[in-house]
Amino acid sequence: MTTDRRRLLAGGAGLALAHAAPTGLSRPALAQAPGTGVLKFIPQADLAVTDPIITTAYVSRHHGYAVWDTLYGFDGDFNAQPQMAEGHSVEEDGKRVTIRLRQGLKFHDGEPVRAKDAVASIRRWAARDALGQVLMARTDALEAPDDRTIVFRLKQPFPMLFAALGKPSTPVCFIMPERIAKTDPSQPIREMIGSGPFRWKADERVPGSRIVYEKFADYVPRADGEVSWTAGPKRVHVDRVEWHVIPDAATASNALTNGEIDWWEQPTADLQPVLRRNRNILLEVPDPTGLCGIARFNHLHPPFNNPAIRRALLGSVVQGDFMTAVIGTDRSLWKDGNGFFPPGTPLASDVGMEALTSPRDFEKVKRDLAAAGYKGEKVVLIAASDFPSLNAMAQVGRDMLVKAGMNVEFISTDWGSVVQRRASKEAPARGGWSMFFTFWAGLDMINPGVSQSLRGTGQNAWFGWPTMPKLEELRNAWFDAPDLEAQQKVAREIQQVAFEEVPYLPLGQYFQATAYRRGITGVPKGFPMFWNLQKGT
Repeated sequence: MTTDRRRLLAGGAGLALAHAAPTGLSRPALAQAPGTGVLKFIPQADLAVTDPIITTAYVSRHHGYAVWDTLYGFDGDFNAQPQMAEGHSVEEDGKRVTIRLRQGLKFHDGEPVRAKDAVASIRRWAARDALGQVLMARTDALEAPDDRTIVFRLKQPFPMLFAALGKPSTPVCFIMPERIAKTDPSQPIREMIGSGPFRWKADERVPGSRIVYEKFADYVPRADGEVSWTAGPKRVHVDRVEWHVIPDAATASNALTNGEIDWWEQPTADLQPVLRRNRNILLEVPDPTGLCGIARFNHLHPPFNNPAIRRALLGSVVQGDFMTAVIGTDRSLWKDGNGFFPPGTPLASDVGMEALTSPRDFEKVKRDLAAAGYKGEKVVLIAASDFPSLNAMAQVGRDMLVKAGMNVEFISTDWGSVVQRRASKEAPARGGWSMFFTFWAGLDMINPGVSQSLRGTGQNAWFGWPTMPKLEELRNAWFDAPDLEAQQKVAREIQQVAFEEVPYLPLGQYFQATAYRRGITGVPKGFPMFWNLQKGT
């Protein structure tokens, strides 16, 4: 891991200094050349929410990167690089940041991308994003003095500004037309007018079955920069991308094997050995930070509004059971001993880990639950039946809760319904929920700045809505830490408090392979993106 990468993983210390001087102007770029062919892709789940700002669902983020562009992108070392931005300058001891847009940027309706569009998009994104909220709290003014200039006037230097605007963790700061970006951040947008390399084909969408994008001929890629993750030129070489939603893994595998599908995002563990033996198919792990499983509590309603009950359940977690169910017994594909920061990243520590690593004793868990005040209240567990990895975790989770003596109602439905239901703050008996299972990419959990599930802002927090003022206090202290050593010290305190408050149960880390036909070249690292890849014969 390079020094720069370690800095950004830890929190972006020094990032503003790395970009403080005005960057050079990018070379003029041309609109895209004609594409060839159709790329057929199986996503991890159906696209239930098309507005990528109001949800943290990864499938919505993937959709977002196709339709919209960002001011900055992340390269393979997790450094922020200008994307829609031509360059920037940092002045007045870091308190004035000026960003200049590239020439030729257009929305899908033909209108030019203007600075006022970016300002409105930043404001709407920041209202929903943990890091964006910190950025705006430290901003005195955000202005667009002309069509290509964005100005931040900061109360104090904010080294993570460029990382915030370019981070791929959800929600992403996508640039939308001003009129759309002015939509209430709590309400979904109604128009898919993008700034990115693909148009959304609403007329061809079949919910639960097919999603279609076509190449936006007037998109202007960067003329310079290295293609790496979400950074560099975004050149599209296909005419269309079709997402085919195939929940049944065997059917998906057969479609890939027979050449009916080009790319399967998340082949299941049981079918990966078969696919690896096929000389026409390639499998690789695109994201080295892995995926970290969690069981999320609803903190608003019994029984999990009681922190002592949440703490008691730590003693029932066997991370290896969850990861084996998801990806199999091959220990090279998963890790246990996963706390509140991913293993192998700079802020990971062993503080409080005995709560997860000590011998498991379900009779003790039952006694601890009774002592905490659990009186048999129903636990409404919502599970995604059409999302294999989440369904596997939910099945193990149900068994864990039953062994702990809890009264479980298991509601198995499609992922889209889970996404919609988890947004409800109603009591479980009135259409709400008590617990759900999900994964975060390790990149989305590496530090307190990006970790949505460690926020403790109550009604404004991520689904589950915990109120944890001590965690918020420590998070603010982490932002002010002057170096990596100081950040690590605060992170250890954060993990200790997290084991006391238990915003969620950490369930382990695994590494998900993706599978595609050998004729597909240029498949990006990180997560599914559809530029720069080419489809051969």
